Amino acid sequence: MLIRPETFAAIKAGDIDTQFRRWTRPTVKAGGTLTNEWGVLAIDLVEAIELDAVSADDLRRAGIGTREELASYLAPEGQLYRVRLHYAGEDPRLALREKLPDAAELAMLTAKLAKLDGKEPWTGATLALIAEFPEKRASSLAKRMGMDQLPFKVRVRKLKTLGLTESLEIGYRLSPRGAALLAHISAP
Repeated sequence: MLIRPETFAAIKAGDIDTQFRRWTRPTVKAGGTLTNEWGVLAIDLVEAIELDAVSADDLRRAGIGTREELASYLAPEGQLYRVRLHYAGEDPRLALREKLPDAAELAMLTAKLAKLDGKEPWTGATLALIAEFPEKRASSLAKRMGMDQLPFKVRVRKLKTLGLTESLEIGYRLSPRGAALLAHISAP
């Protein structure tokens, strides 16, 4: 579920707590969270609703004036869902990526990378590639890895969750934590 920066700011400020989406299948669930560079949103409720059942209170809570205005924002296909959510805090990855790992954390991170690698090692090569080509477009990096852009971006997000990479306006760079781990796994 994508949230625009201005919408995120309004949720964080407590001005709105409701979003509407049309989905064939919900992409979030109650009790889950959405994490992005602006922070964490907690999902309180996800329920199917018909457009004509959307109340004036629902619209006010979403920062929308009318059902017609709401309809203009929605995808044309899929079931309409009402999502209640609230701001739950800062993005924990921000502090994590600045935290240099000690020996125990290096061992734990190395084990996590091995688990991510599974039968096809990719984590070390991806970290090394980002270190060598910071601020390069994901499409260019994916091509260098011999893969499509979308699967590459999914992989980088997994590394980002561990605090190892940072997303930039264009491309990525290693976080201090990621650079320390790369030095550790690259050492002879």
